[in-house]
Amino acid sequence: MNDDSDPTERGLATEAVHAGGPERAPGSPVVRPVVHSSTYFWSDPGDGAEPIYTRLGNNPNQRSVAAKVAALEGTEDALALASGMAAIAMTILSAASRGDHVVASRSLYGATHLLLKEELPRRGISATLVDPHDADAWAAATTPRTRVVLLELPTNPTLRVFDLGPPRRAARSVGALLAADVTFATPVNLRAAEHGVDAVLHSATKYLGGHSDLIAGVVAGSAELVAGVAAKMKLYGASIDPHAAWLLERGLRTLPTRVERHNVSAMALARWFGTVPTVRRVLHPGLPDHPDHALARALMDGFGGMVSIVLEGGAEAADTFCRSLRLASVAPSLGGVETLVSQPRHTSHADLSSGELEAAGIEPGFVRISVGLEDLRDLKADFAAAAAAAATPPP
Repeated sequence: MNDDSDPTERGLATEAVHAGGPERAPGSPVVRPVVHSSTYFWSDPGDGAEPIYTRLGNNPNQRSVAAKVAALEGTEDALALASGMAAIAMTILSAASRGDHVVASRSLYGATHLLLKEELPRRGISATLVDPHDADAWAAATTPRTRVVLLELPTNPTLRVFDLGPPRRAARSVGALLAADVTFATPVNLRAAEHGVDAVLHSATKYLGGHSDLIAGVVAGSAELVAGVAAKMKLYGASIDPHAAWLLERGLRTLPTRVERHNVSAMALARWFGTVPTVRRVLHPGLPDHPDHALARALMDGFGGMVSIVLEGGAEAADTFCRSLRLASVAPSLGGVETLVSQPRHTSHADLSSGELEAAGIEPGFVRISVGLEDLRDLKADFAAAAAAAATPPP
């Protein structure tokens, strides 16, 4: 059997395991150890090496995990930071300053929304939020002072998917940076740089880490872009701790395998929720009745591990549903090996007004589910019991 593939182009699973790994020498560790030192020996420029200091983001663990992220995203470089919000904030601040402007999707993580609405204006940076499904809105909102065009794909928590063409063209028309938070997609389901995204952003706390045991963020892109973000990271002290970097690299080794299981289980649960009488609406890009199903099929290699549902009975039913869970964990995060359930109105979008929640598509009874790696039979039994409890009127 002939194999004409380029042996230098390794597959995603291979990169996840081997990219950024330690030197292969007799007696060296297969897994790079955690290097807890804050500083490193250096005498003068004649050493031919830069000073290594953990706040600068260049210790062995920080560099190693960055190399793995860049390999997975197919970018020149990457940088790991202390959190997903650090990655978003440092990216924007590296590109925009007083008098500049940001165009952003209206469908964003709650903290990102607050950053644009309250914090950036204090620094003289204005922001315009647009409907990401309105192809003309991106260009209409862009000005000569626009420095960043920011979006989220798929959106949290409504799992909407939209065409990257309009925001990309709007950014290119004024030389702005196109930045995308693709935490829900992961590079397994979407390699955003291949679609013209300049700054690929993740809350690595979620799927990239995958075990609910670290806080981290990453940005991937060109070497020039990453250097600019790194400069802000050093100034604001947003570098990742070496142990967190080590945990993140460990999680990345199994990312493709985990995401494949997340994809399959979430799709099966989404179909099953459609048969549960107390569930009024199921949101998952893999369902044929999802408004962006065709686009998701064209853009993504998998539909992801997130499922959102809307329960009959509204907020009270959602509260009862969550209280009744015994296997799935009610917790404000996602992307772990365990199934995590939350109500965005209480967690990720708690700072939004009722009108803003409605505009974001988060209606009463909305529950977000991060489908873990448990047996489907057990998850269905847990959700069926919770749905039945939510359907029972209080005494």
